[in-house]
Amino acid sequence: MQVTAPVQPGNSGGPVLDGGGAVVGVVVAKLDAIAVAQVTADIPQNVNFAIKVSLAANLLDAHGIPYMTAGAYDELPATEIAARARAFTAQVLCLGSER
Repeated sequence: MQVTAPVQPGNSGGPVLDGGGAVVGVVVAKLDAIAVAQVTADIPQNVNFAIKVSLAANLLDAHGIPYMTAGAYDELPATEIAARARAFTAQVLCLGSER
């Protein structure tokens, strides 16, 4: 799915949250604005991509990985969404081995 939220390097794998703080997707890619600008002579802004949470759930289910779900919430202020997200978001680093 396309999302208009800003995405920075390192955001891949991060949650996409709705106005109630529920996870609706997982960030996977950022549009290459320079490549598009070279073709269209226009610089696209905030064109980014995520997979829907249902696809992430299918992957977890296929590998027997447990996860929690929650019901819908009313709209929340961005500060409250961010505070709640801190409780279930963690940075994961993949470090290559030296050979």
